[in-house]
Amino acid sequence: MARVNGEESIGDLALPGESDAPAQPPGHASTEASPAPSAGRTAAMSQGVRTLHPGYFALVMATGIVSIAMRNQHALPLSVTLLWIAMAGYAVLVALTVWRLVRFGTDMAADLADPRRAFGLFTFVAGTNVLGTRLVADARTTAGLALLAVGLAFWLVLGYVVPWTALLGRVRRPVLQDANGTWFIWVVASQSVAVLAAALEPTVVTGRRELALLAVLSWSVGAFLYASTAVLVTARMLLYPFTPEDLTPPYWVAMGATAITVVAGARIVQMADAPMVAATRGLVAGVSVVFWAFGTWLIPPLIFAGIWRHVMHRLPLRYEPTLWSIVFPLGMYSAASTYLGNADHLPIVRSIGDAESWVALTAWLAVFSAMLRHLGRTQLRTGPDRAG
Repeated sequence: MARVNGEESIGDLALPGESDAPAQPPGHASTEASPAPSAGRTAAMSQGVRTLHPGYFALVMATGIVSIAMRNQHALPLSVTLLWIAMAGYAVLVALTVWRLVRFGTDMAADLADPRRAFGLFTFVAGTNVLGTRLVADARTTAGLALLAVGLAFWLVLGYVVPWTALLGRVRRPVLQDANGTWFIWVVASQSVAVLAAALEPTVVTGRRELALLAVLSWSVGAFLYASTAVLVTARMLLYPFTPEDLTPPYWVAMGATAITVVAGARIVQMADAPMVAATRGLVAGVSVVFWAFGTWLIPPLIFAGIWRHVMHRLPLRYEPTLWSIVFPLGMYSAASTYLGNADHLPIVRSIGDAESWVALTAWLAVFSAMLRHLGRTQLRTGPDRAG
């Protein structure tokens, strides 16, 4: 627990606390000068960067997919606004992450070695590819190719580094007791590569077969990762004590991972004939329907889990970066229903996607408003400013 201007800082949330200085008797004038508000804000910002959650790029994932959902609903002004917010958030988070890497490298190394947080790093891959997919929808092919290159590179690197540092290379055993919903973000990252590759395939003249191969390959890897991750997370829930505190928002990614698997599969089915696509189109289409059905089945248990956590056990519902892990699955489920309904000519599924789009937008507005209040409380109002 660190202190910033007499405030206790827990993670990235600053809470009003008592000053470290001894209390002065009544009527005694303090001879110490109050810290300048600008110094307090700088200290708060530095503390925020040091404790920056590795999964904060879920903000970009959620904003980007809701932008796509609004575009599918022909709400173009809303979609464009969300796109600009996603791009701004991406730029800010990249800058903060670089700052954290340079200034607080040991904290980032600790995240890499922590199986409860390390898989959150895959939100950078997924956020990059979701943003690229949204830009490709506006015919920004060059930007999409650049973002695919970044997302693919980090998917490959993190895909080998994170399992080693957080799981295989960990001294404390068993690692299974630390399995949680963030592990599904690895699946989302894999499928996001497939989605962007499939989105780019019809927009380029050369390299279409390579993009088709990449789309099918990463989709297949993601499908296998989902099965293995689901087994591990379920085993953790059955073999170790599972409390309301353990049921964090990233468990919604279990549904979001099925949804993005559906989106990737639907985009692959709609791709032009290529050797890899022709060989797998029927399989991909069938598996995508199964994933959509299972993702739909997961929604009621996830809703009940939230009731169990916040209503029955009265855990306060406060802003935390992982709340974006609820918004993203809602937006991705709407996109999955839309794309699957179009690809397989299922109007009922398409109607579900249309309705879910507005649910996702409502959730995005709620979490974004909570984030702004949180930032205003912890970053902008520091030291003497809080007292007023």
